[in-house]
Amino acid sequence: MTFRSLCLTSALALATAFPANAEQSFNRIAAFATPRNSSGAAAAKPSSAEIITATEDGQKLIYSDSPLGALGLIDIADPAAPKPLGTVDMGGEPTTTVVLGGLAFAGVNTSESYAKPSGKLVTVDLATQKIVAECDLGGQPDSVAKAPDGSFLAVAIENERDEEVNDGDLPQMPAGYLVKLPLSKGAVDCAGLQKIDLTGLAAVAGEDPEPEFVAINAAGEIVVTLQENNEIVVVGADGKVAAHFSAGTVDLTGIDTKKDGKLDFTGTKEGVAREPDGVKWIDTDHFVTANEGDWKGGSRGFTIWKKDGSVVFEAGASLEREMAALGHYPDKRNKKGVEIESVEVADFDGRKLLFVASERASLVGVYDLTDLAAPKLLQILPSGISPEGLVALPKRGLLATANEVDLREDGGPPAHVMLYALGDAAPAYPTITSAGTEPLVGWTALSALAADPGKPGHLFAASDSFLSAAPTIYTIDATQKPAKITAGLTVTRGGDPAQLMDIEGLATDGAGGFWLATEGRTDKMIPHGIVHLDEKGAIDQQIGLPAELSAHEIRFGFEGIAVAGDTLWLAIQRPWKDDPKGMVKLVAYDLKEEKWGAVQYPLDAAPEGGWVGLSEITLNGDFAYLLERDNQSADKATVKRLYRVALADLKPAELGGPLPVVKKELVRDLLPDLQATKGYTLEKVEGFAIDAAGEGFFVTDNDGVDDSSGETQFWSIGKVE
Repeated sequence: MTFRSLCLTSALALATAFPANAEQSFNRIAAFATPRNSSGAAAAKPSSAEIITATEDGQKLIYSDSPLGALGLIDIADPAAPKPLGTVDMGGEPTTTVVLGGLAFAGVNTSESYAKPSGKLVTVDLATQKIVAECDLGGQPDSVAKAPDGSFLAVAIENERDEEVNDGDLPQMPAGYLVKLPLSKGAVDCAGLQKIDLTGLAAVAGEDPEPEFVAINAAGEIVVTLQENNEIVVVGADGKVAAHFSAGTVDLTGIDTKKDGKLDFTGTKEGVAREPDGVKWIDTDHFVTANEGDWKGGSRGFTIWKKDGSVVFEAGASLEREMAALGHYPDKRNKKGVEIESVEVADFDGRKLLFVASERASLVGVYDLTDLAAPKLLQILPSGISPEGLVALPKRGLLATANEVDLREDGGPPAHVMLYALGDAAPAYPTITSAGTEPLVGWTALSALAADPGKPGHLFAASDSFLSAAPTIYTIDATQKPAKITAGLTVTRGGDPAQLMDIEGLATDGAGGFWLATEGRTDKMIPHGIVHLDEKGAIDQQIGLPAELSAHEIRFGFEGIAVAGDTLWLAIQRPWKDDPKGMVKLVAYDLKEEKWGAVQYPLDAAPEGGWVGLSEITLNGDFAYLLERDNQSADKATVKRLYRVALADLKPAELGGPLPVVKKELVRDLLPDLQATKGYTLEKVEGFAIDAAGEGFFVTDNDGVDDSSGETQFWSIGKVE
């Protein structure tokens, strides 16, 4: 039978699917994987992109790569097609780099231990990519800043604490300090190094200051954050401390306070230390801090200050809640929440913008700073995993993020540099949100999708075992752009949130309730099985596996459920012990006869080092639709496909004997859809449903931001003919 083509609406059209927006927006245009800057065996070594900067003409990016002990360079003459320029070995661990003319100045940590810190400032000729000078700094450098007029550099010598010693408590000598280095004719005057003492200022471990980040304003004043000391210091143009003050505390409301496998944004915390990390001047009187809270804090936001220490604006938990509405909340990092790591400020066409990066949510908030007392959140950008640094290139209308985590050893993506361009198109992200719900509906790790049979454009999704304490069914209104999660229904057993479940399949029962397929893990006492919910989410029926199936089970079980009259059809993700190589079972359960059967489904060939399996089954018209994917991401992803099988061929045979093999037909290769987002290719396309009007929808599982960027892509392929 010939398959008629689908409507071409896809992820390629996400950017134009939003209502008209008069304001310009940033959208991602490219992702550069750090291994591209190496060749041969070196490309397989762990690498990273941490703090990032750009040449003055905006044609090249320079990032610090701590694992390789090098600076990485990228050609962005065409920002949509970045090219590798290789690396420069720094003889230690590079931290922050600044550029003046054709020279790059990088702080390099050469410490043999925490107790014996050392470091240097290294000058690199960008044309030759050679080191031309070095300057001993006497301690472990963290942040480096350049005066706007190019007259000097400032370096934060952190001499960081060992978190394994005395539970990371302070003091841990030697103390940190600030260095000021003159620049003469573009070169560093090492002999003119000025060491600025910062001891005795902070109320918290004042004898052991740990400078974290520095910035310099047009008046030559330096602001430096002492993160663990919860102190901010302003140094005058004369090199003397002009002011210092505690970063203080903040009261947080509407936050999740427990690392308990559920998302509940109704909690509060009072008196949380800000403990600022990144800092940038907004003008000569104001600066903004990213309040990471790396030690005892966790204030989860950012603050705009006057240089006299008065607070102009406090974000509190507001940005974190916006990020949580996008499914990016890291429940396993509950003490610190989304961890605001770094900030960038730049003027784009006369409008001052603030960019705020979250290390744990892997997102960047974009704010309009026209009114410093009331910054306006314009949009939130998806980044790579753990953005550590930001650089704005306003003359080119660009933004770049450096994302430090390399997960290739665990089968995940490498570290990336992401590029964004300012343009007239509406924001392409998010594609799904729960913003506006009250209390806020927390969601993440969408593992299954089902259509509301009576309402076009309305669907249901389910969370998997990541939310182990509160498995949830979400209601989605996909007639809005982005799609809107409007409610969450907790699955209960005996009146309490159900435990020991991993929902990987979801189907409506036609009477207001749901059928669930739960994927088992014997080592975690989670059973494989079928569960029925009433309209209130209460479990009223549980169907376990027959011996003919359970005797051959492995960890990778049910990944989808669909209803055909009195029969439930379930897809098993990977071959079980009794399956022929390259085959998986589509299992049938007759509700009236209480009888099991199955057919065999042939999988595509697995990529090298990976596997291929099923992640969804959906019935519509004369066909069963199967999602087939590999377990690879980024450049290693090869199999992300939608197939279909004629329902007439789904004739289950008894378990325990030979099973008929069905014939599959390709409906859509999803790689172009996933690559159209211009990030790295996501691994887990987990849900597919066809709504009441025949429109097909997909959703990816973001793994609860656990070793993941947290990005969720939800998109339509139009009417399925």
